[in-house]
Amino acid sequence: MSATVEQLKQRLAVLEPQQLDVTDESALHTGHSGAAGGGGHYRLIIVSEHFKGMNAVARHRAIYQALGDMMREQIHALSISAFTPEEF
Repeated sequence: MSATVEQLKQRLAVLEPQQLDVTDESALHTGHSGAAGGGGHYRLIIVSEHFKGMNAVARHRAIYQALGDMMREQIHALSISAFTPEEF
Protein backbone atom coordinates (compact mmCIF):
# COMPACT_ATOMS: atom_id res chain seq x y z
CA MET A 1 0.00 0.00 0.00
CA SER A 2 1.36 3.39 -0.95
CA ALA A 3 2.12 6.03 1.66
CA THR A 4 -0.57 8.29 0.18
CA VAL A 5 -3.25 5.59 0.42
CA GLU A 6 -2.23 4.92 4.02
CA GLN A 7 -2.41 8.65 4.81
CA LEU A 8 -5.85 8.88 3.15
CA LYS A 9 -7.10 6.07 5.36
CA GLN A 10 -5.63 7.63 8.49
CA ARG A 11 -7.25 11.00 7.81
CA LEU A 12 -10.63 9.46 6.95
CA ALA A 13 -10.64 7.53 10.25
CA VAL A 14 -12.21 10.65 11.81
CA LEU A 15 -15.43 9.66 9.98
CA GLU A 16 -15.37 6.27 11.73
CA PRO A 17 -15.93 4.27 8.54
CA GLN A 18 -17.46 0.82 8.76
CA GLN A 19 -15.93 0.13 5.37
CA LEU A 20 -13.18 2.03 3.60
CA ASP A 21 -11.70 1.07 0.25
CA VAL A 22 -9.12 3.29 -1.43
CA THR A 23 -7.77 2.39 -4.87
CA ASP A 24 -4.81 4.16 -6.42
CA GLU A 25 -5.66 4.61 -10.10
CA SER A 26 -2.74 6.91 -10.87
CA ALA A 27 -1.13 4.44 -13.27
CA LEU A 28 -4.24 4.64 -15.47
CA HIS A 29 -3.64 8.37 -15.92
CA THR A 30 0.06 8.42 -16.81
CA GLY A 31 0.69 11.20 -19.31
CA HIS A 32 -2.44 13.08 -18.20
CA SER A 33 -1.66 16.78 -17.74
CA GLY A 34 -2.82 16.69 -14.08
CA ALA A 35 -0.57 13.75 -13.33
CA ALA A 36 2.46 15.81 -14.31
CA GLY A 37 1.98 17.93 -11.17
CA GLY A 38 2.55 14.88 -8.98
CA GLY A 39 -0.97 14.47 -7.59
CA GLY A 40 -2.47 11.02 -7.87
CA HIS A 41 -5.88 9.71 -8.96
CA TYR A 42 -7.82 7.74 -6.35
CA ARG A 43 -11.16 5.94 -6.07
CA LEU A 44 -12.83 5.95 -2.64
CA ILE A 45 -15.69 3.86 -1.27
CA ILE A 46 -16.61 4.81 2.28
CA VAL A 47 -19.48 3.67 4.51
CA SER A 48 -20.15 5.67 7.67
CA GLU A 49 -22.93 6.51 10.12
CA HIS A 50 -21.66 10.10 9.92
CA PHE A 51 -23.34 10.44 6.52
CA LYS A 52 -26.86 9.96 7.89
CA GLY A 53 -28.99 12.98 7.03
CA MET A 54 -26.35 14.38 4.65
CA ASN A 55 -26.85 14.84 0.93
CA ALA A 56 -24.07 13.94 -1.50
CA VAL A 57 -22.54 17.44 -1.46
CA ALA A 58 -22.35 17.49 2.35
CA ARG A 59 -20.76 14.03 2.37
CA HIS A 60 -18.11 15.14 -0.11
CA ARG A 61 -17.42 18.27 1.93
CA ALA A 62 -16.94 16.15 5.07
CA ILE A 63 -14.46 13.96 3.18
CA TYR A 64 -12.59 16.95 1.73
CA GLN A 65 -12.40 18.51 5.19
CA ALA A 66 -10.96 15.30 6.65
CA LEU A 67 -8.36 15.12 3.86
CA GLY A 68 -7.40 18.79 4.21
CA ASP A 69 -4.22 19.79 2.41
CA MET A 70 -3.94 16.39 0.72
CA MET A 71 -6.54 17.66 -1.77
CA ARG A 72 -4.13 20.38 -2.89
CA GLU A 73 -0.91 18.40 -2.79
CA GLN A 74 -1.07 14.62 -3.08
CA ILE A 75 -4.48 14.18 -4.72
CA HIS A 76 -5.24 15.43 -8.22
CA ALA A 77 -8.53 13.52 -8.64
CA LEU A 78 -10.76 11.68 -6.18
CA SER A 79 -13.77 9.62 -7.21
CA ILE A 80 -16.05 9.33 -4.16
CA SER A 81 -18.79 6.83 -3.36
CA ALA A 82 -20.07 7.64 0.14
CA PHE A 83 -22.85 5.65 1.80
CA THR A 84 -24.60 5.17 5.10
CA PRO A 85 -24.61 1.54 6.29
CA GLU A 86 -28.26 1.23 5.27
CA GLU A 87 -27.54 2.45 1.74
CA PHE A 88 -24.61 0.14 1.29
